[in-house]
Amino acid sequence: MATTNGTLSVVRTRTGRRCSHVETIDLDSKEESSVLVIYSGGTIGMVINEGGALVPASNALGRHIRRCPFLHDVEYAKKRFGDKCETSAFVLPVQGIKTLADTKRARRRVLYTLLEYEPLLDSSNMTSDEWIAIAEDIKKWYKSFDGFVILHGTDTLAYSASALSFMLENLGKSVVLTGSQLSLFEPRSDAKDNFLESLVIAGNYVIPEVTICFGRKLYRGNRTTKMDTEGFSAFDSPNALPLATFGIQIEVNYRELFRPIVIEKFRVHSKLNSNVALLRLFPSITLQTVSAFLRPPIQGIVLQSYGSGNVPSNRVDILEMIEAAIDEGLIVLNCSQCIRGSVSNAYETGKVLCDIGVTSGADMTPEAALTKLSYVLTKDEWSVEKKREMLERNLRGELTVTSPTPSMSEAVRMVSFSAKHNLELDPYTAANVLFPALLGSAVLDDNPNRIEQLLSSGADLSQPNVDQRTPLHIACCEGKTSLVEFMLQKGASVHTKDRYDHTPLNEAVQHDHHEIIKLLVNCGAHLMIPPKVLGEKLCKAAIRGDVTKLKSYKIAGANLNQCDQSGRTPLHVAMLHGHKECALYLLGEGCRMDAEDMMGLTPRDYAAKAGSIGMVTLLETKNTLHHVKVL
Repeated sequence: MATTNGTLSVVRTRTGRRCSHVETIDLDSKEESSVLVIYSGGTIGMVINEGGALVPASNALGRHIRRCPFLHDVEYAKKRFGDKCETSAFVLPVQGIKTLADTKRARRRVLYTLLEYEPLLDSSNMTSDEWIAIAEDIKKWYKSFDGFVILHGTDTLAYSASALSFMLENLGKSVVLTGSQLSLFEPRSDAKDNFLESLVIAGNYVIPEVTICFGRKLYRGNRTTKMDTEGFSAFDSPNALPLATFGIQIEVNYRELFRPIVIEKFRVHSKLNSNVALLRLFPSITLQTVSAFLRPPIQGIVLQSYGSGNVPSNRVDILEMIEAAIDEGLIVLNCSQCIRGSVSNAYETGKVLCDIGVTSGADMTPEAALTKLSYVLTKDEWSVEKKREMLERNLRGELTVTSPTPSMSEAVRMVSFSAKHNLELDPYTAANVLFPALLGSAVLDDNPNRIEQLLSSGADLSQPNVDQRTPLHIACCEGKTSLVEFMLQKGASVHTKDRYDHTPLNEAVQHDHHEIIKLLVNCGAHLMIPPKVLGEKLCKAAIRGDVTKLKSYKIAGANLNQCDQSGRTPLHVAMLHGHKECALYLLGEGCRMDAEDMMGLTPRDYAAKAGSIGMVTLLETKNTLHHVKVL
């Protein structure tokens, strides 16, 4: 690994050799957030070579960013990092955030690290190996950053976004893919806006999906396809609304967000089946052509049929061959050749596919269908029938579920009635002011039925109130365990931060709700506290002899050996203040008796200097018992 001008380069080869270290960012202010930018290649960072062609160049992007005032605030970096500012994290200027977003929402200054792959790839050269590598890097640094941005070429961007959406299971943070039609080195490039807007989203919003940011819009990745080779608005999601639009303010469509609804931690499924193919029907297609797609080692194909899922029903030879292959275990997923719309059984020529066992792909894009098939085929614990069932199920928002949803105007009337208002409220007010307030009230009243009604009317559990607190923050603060579990199963985000930089886990720890802490941790929550700051909090608890608080931090995943700015561990201060119960707990949790502070003093030295013979005896007894146990 090489470090050049703040760009961290990872050596990535076909044998899978990887870097072992990335410089994480210790945030020292609630006005900061951290983002890891994974630079895989693509036009966005290419330079023109001597022959006039665009080519990737190692470390060129990082050096260029440091010279771009709209992407890196040199003055803030100097104040923040001092002498290390030339090799430190990049800093997004706060002016960029203010001009792009509602400052009440996107108010954090984004600090970001650039992780550059070697070799850099044109997106046409991307394979499933690169998708797995990106997913593994996100897994490796998941707890260290608030969000992730992936710089990628545009040609296969939709394939990569679709694949990652399935591989990143129970995702709780923003993962944004972006690229550009022109290089960032070009004066009038679209790269500036795409990159800057991606950083703002990843650093300020918890949108727990794999998304594509392009052309002033944020799309769900597995709903997106490249529509234009030349225009700056190159991508679109034909069968789904954008998740956000970028104007003077960023307008997030919270009702469209797809969230995990299980209480499980984030994980990566790092296997994909490459024995899949796309078969596009055309008039007079030959039996030999179809046969070539149905032979081993192919295990699944995406059949791109006409219109709403139609095939030539008079081609009995083709249908019989497909049916025989399905009977042998091949999975055939039917999608339309049309950009918009879904396959159905409305016509006889479409129903015949259903009759022979072809699986409906609904309104999935070809990119989503192919990568979903590749993902599902590696689920060895599922039977063939289970795999076909899961292909028809909406796993990551990749297909439309045909269930009635009340319109926003109906939601406004319903919420207005339930709140006993006689006012006609506009959708923006209902979505951004009234819904969060009513949800907070329902949480305080411990009323899941009212929460359910509000959700069916268009409310969103992860939408913050004026203090940037979500209903989950409130429930964790109030100790409402059953309600926390209910909301987690409804997709509430465990990573959203309020105006004081507190996540729901911080609230549960602060108020010592141990069962809630366990629930949140099981759902992927983790402490985002700089080590020295965490050490200070632990030492303060030990100073008070607060064992309950120390247990709260322990359940939340804290290392009880963490020291503060002076090198003191909680055991040091527990011994200094003579808190026997606290010291016994810390020793029982494996805290080091030989840990030294900045002056080279151990916990025993602290007890001795404080004149506490009992505490010294306690340590000696523990030490003796430890040696006996080892022997």
